[in-house]
Amino acid sequence: MNPNYTPLYQALTYRFKQEHYLTTALTHRSAGTPNNERLEFLGDALLNCITAQTLFERFPNAREGELTRMRANLVKRDTLVQIAQHLALGQYLRLGGGELKTGGNGRASILSDTVEAIIGGIYLDSSMNTCQSVILQLWKKFFNNLSQRKIKDPKSRLQEYLQSKQQPLPTIPIYRVLNINGTDHAQLFKVECLVPGLSQSTYGSGESRRRAEQSAAAKALKVLNVD
Repeated sequence: MNPNYTPLYQALTYRFKQEHYLTTALTHRSAGTPNNERLEFLGDALLNCITAQTLFERFPNAREGELTRMRANLVKRDTLVQIAQHLALGQYLRLGGGELKTGGNGRASILSDTVEAIIGGIYLDSSMNTCQSVILQLWKKFFNNLSQRKIKDPKSRLQEYLQSKQQPLPTIPIYRVLNINGTDHAQLFKVECLVPGLSQSTYGSGESRRRAEQSAAAKALKVLNVD
């Protein structure tokens, strides 16, 4: 018996005509086949294409590098997880027993992949124009934020701030991996960020070293009161 998808349809602002696309999009590979891996592949390509086109049209004077950074911010895992949380996807996921026991319905990688799979499913169930409309609605606040200032990742912003203060580069800031926990497929990195001028280090964690470093850099920017 299928769950009641009405709240999900309302949050998506889209109702599937062929519900098997949604069911497949919500099925993780741990639950068997068919699963959402192929839809994820399609949705990832669609999301990148649609966000690239939208940015190209909204920022006619932006250079390639600026557009690339903005798109990366829109399609990164953290953004996708926020979309997944808005849709409350965790309660609809179809997971194998192992993933259920280890909290797979809250895992960032699974949630972000599912968002992409749903995008792929919407495209197959409707059209490119409808898929674009859904994406622009779900990502509305993220696009609006981009219109206020061009996004750079925390590590780049911290590096540029320190450079503006004439700190010696590239020796600072220093990032050190403190520990790595979990299995090969579900690792959690903890990283320390050392910045001149701060009385103490800042720390970040993430599913990759890069994400952990970005988290630590973001906290350093906050301590330094850098917008």
